[in-house]
Amino acid sequence: MKSALIPVERIEHAILIVRGHKVILDSDLAVLYDTTTKRLNEQVRRNRERFPEDFLFQLTRAEVTALNRSQFATGSQKHRFSARAQESPVPSPSSRAKA
Repeated sequence: MKSALIPVERIEHAILIVRGHKVILDSDLAVLYDTTTKRLNEQVRRNRERFPEDFLFQLTRAEVTALNRSQFATGSQKHRFSARAQESPVPSPSSRAKA
């Protein structure tokens, strides 16, 4: 299977600074990999052991609001979020297993 290279500009455009870290939102990463956000997140959950501990985190409501405002200010509507945002980061796999 031959995969096409993704233009650097598309990747650079998707990078945001959140909590002082360069990040790509799951929705943007799904577009880059030509899949749905749901499928991307499903595969990450099923293969947690393949990713470093700090690979992902959940945006807080305040971060979602700030992102939505900044996207609205630039004329882009692609980063609309709803109930996925929570007040705390995603728990580690070990803490999920205890619940």
